[in-house]
Amino acid sequence: MFIILAPQTKPEGMEGINMQKPEDRKEVRTTRRDFLKASTVAMVGGAVASRLGEVPAVHAAGSDEIRVGLIGCGGRGTGAAEDAMTAAPGVRLVAMADVFKDKIDSSLENLNKTLADKIDVPEDRRFVGLDAFEKVIGSDVNYIILATPPGFRPTHLKVAVEAGKQIFCEKPVATDGPGIRSCFETNEKAKTKKLAIGIGTQRHHQKGYIATLQQIHAGAIGDIVAARAYWNQGPIWVHPREEKWTDLEWQLRNWYYFTWLCGDHIVEQHIHNLDVVNWAMKAHPVKCVGLGGRQARTGPEYGHIYDHFAVDYEYENGVHMMSMCRQIPNCVNSVSEALHGTKGFCQADKYTITGAKPWKLTRRDAEDRPYVQEHTDLIASIRAGKPYNELQHGIESTLTAIMGRMSTYTGKLVTWEEALNSEESLVPANLDWNMSLAVPPVAMPGQTELR
Repeated sequence: MFIILAPQTKPEGMEGINMQKPEDRKEVRTTRRDFLKASTVAMVGGAVASRLGEVPAVHAAGSDEIRVGLIGCGGRGTGAAEDAMTAAPGVRLVAMADVFKDKIDSSLENLNKTLADKIDVPEDRRFVGLDAFEKVIGSDVNYIILATPPGFRPTHLKVAVEAGKQIFCEKPVATDGPGIRSCFETNEKAKTKKLAIGIGTQRHHQKGYIATLQQIHAGAIGDIVAARAYWNQGPIWVHPREEKWTDLEWQLRNWYYFTWLCGDHIVEQHIHNLDVVNWAMKAHPVKCVGLGGRQARTGPEYGHIYDHFAVDYEYENGVHMMSMCRQIPNCVNSVSEALHGTKGFCQADKYTITGAKPWKLTRRDAEDRPYVQEHTDLIASIRAGKPYNELQHGIESTLTAIMGRMSTYTGKLVTWEEALNSEESLVPANLDWNMSLAVPPVAMPGQTELR
């Protein structure tokens, strides 16, 4: 059985689940060389090409209507549906799925306030339950939005690709090594079928970041020698457990606090910043050492995830990235990426370069709506018959974050290959509403095993 769920709030960093039956999991021993062979210009992203005018403008005409099927109707899923319907003409929402009916009802109520003329989702196309995603994918839709918690993403991607659907998938794409390997296989199938896959790392569709990374890749700061990536903020939502909730419903409604569902916040949220540095480096780290813990958010209502991480990542050329993420109140906050080069310095989130070739993009010049633009670009590529696929960089950025979590949880140095080929499958098998689902113990560095 499979679960459909979506984030409760719209802000980025709120998604995720990977639900695979054991018999569907194929063991694939994958090396870094395999990833490099599969990587096209994924670190730059196909979206960049469309922003530069290589993909014709979208148009709406009969057969190229975009019929959206939304899987995961929480805050991020609702936001993604709104963004898709706003992104281009000829887009309609025609099917919805969630494990909770109240999520579908709430999503429709909000969307109908401003987009009622673009919504056609009668009762018989509102699917509820653990298998609801299959019904949306099997319906007459041609554009799937995957906005459930990340743990479910590998299975949802697999089924959608097998069905030949065009896909917009929120990030991250998995929560563990088996899920990553599943996505790797799915990506090969998607490329064979020439399917479009957009990933919700929206900075690849943000004018300021695109322009800044073009400067970096053109040598504005010389060779990168060090990097920093931060997502430090205060606490997020939590939903107190209600007496009527089973273990499964409680964990699903609080999906952010369970690693099998969200991957911990280094995976679910900090992936954005890690993705930017990978983009700048045109590579992924090869190893890391991390530390972190659960210091301020210690009550049982917060599941078993950490509230802070600090990870030292190392790339193959010896460049180190200092990564931090935190969800603790009353602290200094920063969501940012910085790059140090042999000829200058770049504050990527500020679109600013200092040094031998100073450069700055004003906020006015950088104004856009990246959440909408990522759908505009994807739809344009589909209608032009040149669908692009961002899953490779989604896989690499997700595994970068998973590798950092694994190191932090265990206190061990973790390599890319160890993370990629990990046997640790976080998602419980054979989920059932009334099953006993114990909360895993909080990871303890030096005691938790690396698997």
